[in-house]
Amino acid sequence: MQLDTAYKDLSETHHKLVSAQEQLVHAQKMASLGQLTAGIAHEIQNPLNFVNNFSDLSVELIDELKLPGTNKEEVLADLRSNLEKINLHGKRADKIVKGMLTHSRAGQADKQASDINRMIDELLELSYHGNRSRDNSFTAEIIKHFDINLPQIKIVTQDISRVLINLFNNAFYAVGQRSRIEGNLYKPSVGVSTHLEKNAIVVKIKDNGTGIPEAIKGKIFDPFFTTKPAGEGTGLGLSLSYDIIVKGHHGMLSVNSDANSFTEFVITLPIS
Repeated sequence: MQLDTAYKDLSETHHKLVSAQEQLVHAQKMASLGQLTAGIAHEIQNPLNFVNNFSDLSVELIDELKLPGTNKEEVLADLRSNLEKINLHGKRADKIVKGMLTHSRAGQADKQASDINRMIDELLELSYHGNRSRDNSFTAEIIKHFDINLPQIKIVTQDISRVLINLFNNAFYAVGQRSRIEGNLYKPSVGVSTHLEKNAIVVKIKDNGTGIPEAIKGKIFDPFFTTKPAGEGTGLGLSLSYDIIVKGHHGMLSVNSDANSFTEFVITLPIS
């Protein structure tokens, strides 16, 4: 009887732990989605502002055409120029939306040929603006070194997007923390590079933020381990990222860091 009761209690505890883990994984995914949404909103707002402004100007030009003595050819030329700009910025907003639908399509699990440089470029900007949307004073230099001759690579775009967003957010968080400590004497920067190495694409994400102390460097990929204050992290971001890269794509994810100096994450993705 005691054994049955103990087994029942253990089984219930196991189910509760599984449920709690699922909730935390969901929370981590929603946190990444929130960061992404803030960045998308900012990126789309810029072209929409242009569309609205040039639309207003075009209405004024149409009214001007009705006035006597108006140089109609000049007004029509200005109107055509405005419409071209509206079209240009409308297409820019459309490109942002289509790109993010590709990155975050629900349920998409098949590997698709992707331009990793373009993915990184889009997600880096979105992550940066997502961080700025929460703190208008936040700023950081972004340094990009992309190998323009990289071949396309077959990846699960939704999963790799989640990894990149997580690593970018961590980098911006680290430089933001150091900036608050050191003030104006410190110049925050986040760098991203890509290159081909044998039969793999290597992505390096480096920041000059707070760094990782040697004592905890071996734990950062462990589930639920986090150095962030309570409420600011689930401790699952790097663990999920590691699983996506290593188990899901047969690649490698490693880290180099010195406390109060820099942190560099290295993603290696085999091309085939």
